[in-house]
Amino acid sequence: MPEPQPIGRLVDSLGVEHRPEDGELVLGAVVLLKVMEPDGEVSMRAAWSPGLSWMERVGMHQAAVQSDLPQRGGVPGE
Repeated sequence: MPEPQPIGRLVDSLGVEHRPEDGELVLGAVVLLKVMEPDGEVSMRAAWSPGLSWMERVGMHQAAVQSDLPQRGGVPGE
């Protein structure tokens, strides 16, 4: 099995960015990865910051889901 490597370069190469607000301090991260296996199968993987509890990770997943859902009752195209 290959050795783990820092994920920064992988994420950077995909163009993922975050622009922190003034005074904002990033305390942890959960990264979801879509990967293609050597046999061509596509699957999902997750990686996270050391020290995040399972509860924090689940909460971050749920917050991501909520922020990705389209707004209900809005005007189409907004």
